[in-house]
Amino acid sequence: MDHTEYKQRNMKIWNEIAPRYHKRWASVNEGPFQSTSKLVQLVNVSKGDSVLDLACGTGVVTKKIRDKVGNTGYVVGADTSIIAIKIAKKWNDVKTNLNFINIDAEKFNFSQEFDIITCQYALFFFPNAQKVLKNIRNSLKKTGTLGISVHGHKDKVPFFSNISDAITEYIPDYVPPGSPNMDRFGTKNALGNEIRKAGFSKISIKDFTFSYSPGRFEDYWRNYLKYIAKPLKDKLNSLDISKRKELKQVIKQNTIPFTKKNGIIVFPWQVLILTAKY
Repeated sequence: MDHTEYKQRNMKIWNEIAPRYHKRWASVNEGPFQSTSKLVQLVNVSKGDSVLDLACGTGVVTKKIRDKVGNTGYVVGADTSIIAIKIAKKWNDVKTNLNFINIDAEKFNFSQEFDIITCQYALFFFPNAQKVLKNIRNSLKKTGTLGISVHGHKDKVPFFSNISDAITEYIPDYVPPGSPNMDRFGTKNALGNEIRKAGFSKISIKDFTFSYSPGRFEDYWRNYLKYIAKPLKDKLNSLDISKRKELKQVIKQNTIPFTKKNGIIVFPWQVLILTAKY
């Protein structure tokens, strides 16, 4: 899969799952989205600031930023998903100093410069992260601040890895070959090096571990099947019944270290939040 194919596939997936993603994750302050307030705090959004929220998704970070900049600031939320932007517009109150646009993060160019640019849970999706980061730097004021949130390494985010590691044993092409590695910036060294390579300085990375409970195992498994995108669901459905039952048992075994005596699963969830200067 080349970069163009990957991006087209990813856009189609996000347009499909954006409503479910917003309802289950982005609109609630649980699990990894406890980081939203911390990101806005760490980039020190102030009244009157101009801010770009890149890969804004359904606009949850954008909304917190808009509350901080007040009526004298200006905020742009940008995302490649048309459906996500539609949700973001509904989720955020209509304001004259808030705008949402559809752009490709690898190709955008603004005539204005921003005080702050944020990007939550998206850097790992971009095939050419350096191109995105250089676009960000070109859109920042010389005194500007960058803020990025990423999930930690897969070993530190078992909510994902418990399932994905098992599934790829049964379906090797579950994630198409050539797709970016979703945890490639999941360590401080990897994330810091990528940002430094793009020319940023004064890099600071804070490590947070949040807790998230998907309920009991049956809840965890049922909701995974409910919320995944159609291409992945189709691949899972292609397994014969015996293999699918076997896969489910492997995943259940993986959750045992995180399962309490009452049967409730509680996962740790590592998040890295980076701030840097132009």
